[in-house]
Amino acid sequence: MLETKGGTIMELGKHIQQYRKDLGLSQDDLAQELFISRQTVSNWERGTTYPDIQNLMLLCKIFDIELHQLVQEGDMTELRAISHGADYKRYERHALIMTWGFFLCPLLGFPLLYYWNWIGTSIFLLLAGTTFYYAHQVERFKKKYDLKTIKELVAYDKNKALTKIEQREEKAKAPYQKIILVASFALASALITLLVAGICLFLFP
Repeated sequence: MLETKGGTIMELGKHIQQYRKDLGLSQDDLAQELFISRQTVSNWERGTTYPDIQNLMLLCKIFDIELHQLVQEGDMTELRAISHGADYKRYERHALIMTWGFFLCPLLGFPLLYYWNWIGTSIFLLLAGTTFYYAHQVERFKKKYDLKTIKELVAYDKNKALTKIEQREEKAKAPYQKIILVASFALASALITLLVAGICLFLFP
């Protein structure tokens, strides 16, 4: 949750209050739905603090609305600053390290293990361990914000909320998309490893 500056997002607080009242919810009721304190809801509605991206998404689900109905265009700059705050910047950094790791493991695996014996094995295990650690961190971020598919990640990056139909579609395709991504990565890794092994054995038998 962020502090506001000069009440520039007062309209958001009014919208939260209006949608809450339309559903017949008290501040306590809404707080319970979000697992936060009643004072936090009160601060949002008075415009003294601002809900983070996760709570904004939850509010949209509770109110059964899209993000643009809750956050006006004038507030989108601040919303983007939140969604690309420390949490998202950390995710981007972890995703970059993970990507490089998954590229380097099959590329360097054979020469490290074949030519450098135990030293190469140690380096490879360190590289693989680092890669899977950051892959785990990426998955934790996705789980925290309930982002399972590429489309959901793109929508989050662009500060957009998927419609109910899109959410159902993404939920249905999530298991298959994950299987396809893992299978594609495994196939690409195997091909890279075989190619590198062939080149190494040809040049340095």
